[in-house]
Amino acid sequence: MSAAKLETYLKRKLAERGWAGAGEPPVGDLVARFVQAGYVDDAAYARMKAGSLRRRGYGERRIGQALDAAGIAAEERQSVTGSEASQRAAALAFARRRRLGPFAVAAAGGMDRAVQRAAREKQLAALLRAGHRADHARDVLDAADPQAAEAWVAEGGELENDA
Repeated sequence: MSAAKLETYLKRKLAERGWAGAGEPPVGDLVARFVQAGYVDDAAYARMKAGSLRRRGYGERRIGQALDAAGIAAEERQSVTGSEASQRAAALAFARRRRLGPFAVAAAGGMDRAVQRAAREKQLAALLRAGHRADHARDVLDAADPQAAEAWVAEGGELENDA
């Protein structure tokens, strides 16, 4: 849990239970002590959350939104930005999980051009909503087969080890 989320949680719980002390509760001081003692570490939380979302197939924009909602500072969000290879691998993982592009189940009897175009637009929109860059989304969808998509990820460079 991030420091900002902990502070929000503690304030809400104190309000629900009716704070009986004089003035505002010293929640900020308590959270600062937890941070200083190492019980709460925003950098570690950001690495863990970004790695988790990336493995599930979400893109950098969506990861940034999740970290922003957790109250992670911009510098911390910037420090957990994935490499080109990890961004490509995340796009591929999302496509595989949602059966998009080369992982799509082929329709029986084939589709006419208008239906194919509409299906591609829906798949592209899904990848963009997941936070992927438009060029990555197009590259994944343009892959002829899963092996070509894997080769595209390998072209992005060495994968880093996400926490």
